[in-house]
Amino acid sequence: MRVQLYCDGGCRGNQNDRNVGGWGAYLIWGDHTKELWDGEVNTTNNKMELMGCIQGLRAIKNKNVGVDVYMDSAYVYNGITSWIYGWMKKGWKNSKKEPVANKDLWLELLAEKKQFSDITFNKVKGHADNAGNNKADELANRAMDELS
Repeated sequence: MRVQLYCDGGCRGNQNDRNVGGWGAYLIWGDHTKELWDGEVNTTNNKMELMGCIQGLRAIKNKNVGVDVYMDSAYVYNGITSWIYGWMKKGWKNSKKEPVANKDLWLELLAEKKQFSDITFNKVKGHADNAGNNKADELANRAMDELS
């Protein structure tokens, strides 16, 4: 049996200094589910997307279980499955030779990923018919509502 982790993040008012952001993580293991969410002010959508994944992985106590991570964020998916290896080789510089944004969170996510011997990352379509992804989105919005 594998753990399914659905993670999402969002931000309202991304372009001003009074925004609210939230992340959600929805975990399924057999008949058991766990819902996690939190938020912060003055953040970005990308940070919240990363936090949903990081916090969801942290919540899995048994690191020997297989994990399937689902997200609608191309940023997080591409970052953790591909871009991060190039960033590390290039001294944490992006393709424009500028410092990688959110390096601290990428390092946290990589550390969480490395604790699992069997983990897959999957990109799903956002706001579609995926019940787990919709639940993670609902949790991220709950976090933002609680901060508003």
